[in-house]
Amino acid sequence: MGTALKKSGGIERSTEDNMRFTAHAACLLISCLLHSSLSSATRFLAVSCTVGEQALLPCWWKSVLKDVDPSPPHIQWRTITAEMVFEQWGVRQWQANEYKDRVQVPEELLDSGDCSLVIRDVQMDDTGKYESFMMVDRDRSRKTRVFIQGVKLSVTNHKSHETRRVGGDLVLDLRTRLSERVVFQSRENSSAWTDVWMRNDKDGQRLEKHPIKEQLTIKNLKSSDAGTYQVLDEHGRAISSVRLSVEGFSETDVFRDAGVRSSSASLLVCFALVASFHVQLQS
Repeated sequence: MGTALKKSGGIERSTEDNMRFTAHAACLLISCLLHSSLSSATRFLAVSCTVGEQALLPCWWKSVLKDVDPSPPHIQWRTITAEMVFEQWGVRQWQANEYKDRVQVPEELLDSGDCSLVIRDVQMDDTGKYESFMMVDRDRSRKTRVFIQGVKLSVTNHKSHETRRVGGDLVLDLRTRLSERVVFQSRENSSAWTDVWMRNDKDGQRLEKHPIKEQLTIKNLKSSDAGTYQVLDEHGRAISSVRLSVEGFSETDVFRDAGVRSSSASLLVCFALVASFHVQLQS
């Protein structure tokens, strides 16, 4: 008996051809799922750093492409959601806007097999999973993307406790050029936050931004300056947190205490005079 034929869109296909096509599609799907599983579950390295520092996401393409010589190397770094972060092919490169001027794969190392991604001035938003791929020529007309390495980057903020004397200075490290403002919570009022400084503010009598470094100096500290200072990014997330203790007494405290002592002494004198006058009346 002859093989049955089916018409589809004007093209005749046998049942046997359709079965082969379905099997091939299923194999491709399984292959994609296996690749996704490997790249998202078993090959992720953990890297941690704090905001403002430099992160290195390791990658070594020669460990995967042992018998391939991609010249020049064509490297891609993507997030786990397939968003492109960085791409370099010879002297040509591309950076996502969120990483503009902050990411690099050193070209002099790439040829030797090192495809590690350098992220400078790391931000909280950089937290996540990254994958690197090499684009390899399979034939003259197309390239194949080969998975190299997965990296999970964790970014944390800075926390510290500082102690200063009354009249001294506190230098707050803003950590990054992307810090936007500094807020303060006093020990006396642990529920309210007040703005201390915002980027592009002019220097004041007690606040001074370093002209080059990302540092803010609070001068002539008072006891009322004790509390918590937070450096925030443009989204209001904490880049760093500093808990400040101020030791000693300010002039205001001294005058206030002196006033209290003077008032107490005056009351005692008045009480003594009244008591003496009362005794004289009785006698």
